[in-house]
Amino acid sequence: MTDTPENEDERWMRLALAEAAKAERIGEVPVGAVIVRGGEVVARGHNLTHTLQDPSTHAEMVAIRRAAASIGHWRLLDCTLYVTLEPCAMCSGAIVLARIPRLVYGAPDPKAGMSGSLGNLVQDPRLNHRVELTAGVLERECGEVLRAFFRARRRTGASSSLPPPGTSP
Repeated sequence: MTDTPENEDERWMRLALAEAAKAERIGEVPVGAVIVRGGEVVARGHNLTHTLQDPSTHAEMVAIRRAAASIGHWRLLDCTLYVTLEPCAMCSGAIVLARIPRLVYGAPDPKAGMSGSLGNLVQDPRLNHRVELTAGVLERECGEVLRAFFRARRRTGASSSLPPPGTSP
C-alpha cells in the first residue's frame, strides 16, 4: 500500500497529538505541533505558556522557532506545519511571516481560530504570502483531547487559569 497525501497528513498529525500529550502531562493546554520538510520532522513543539510564563510559547511558535534554528533560516520554505488546534492570530501571523507554504490542523477553534474560523489570516489576499490550508485532519481525536482536558479541569473545580509550573491541573 502506498501512502496517499491523506495518510501522510494523518501520520504527521499523530506526531502532533503525541506533542499535545506532552503538554497535558505538564499541565499545559494539550496542543501539539510538528513541522515536516522533505518527509522528515525538522521540529516539534507543544504549549509551554504556563510553564515558561510566556504568552508567545504556543505549540506552533515553539515549533517554528525550533525549525528556524534547525534549518538555519527564518524562512521555512518547503515545510508543512501540522498542529492539533487551529492557530490563533499570533500563530497564524507567524506562519505567514515564516513563509510556511502549507498548514494542516486538526480541530477548529471557533473562539480564537484565525485560519478559517473567526478569520483566515493565512490566506488573506492582502498579505504577501498565502498558505495552502488543510483543516480537519483527525479532527475528532484532536478535539477530544482538548474536550477531555477541560472536562477534567471542570470536574476538579480548577479555575479558568492553569496552575503554576510544577503543579498538577
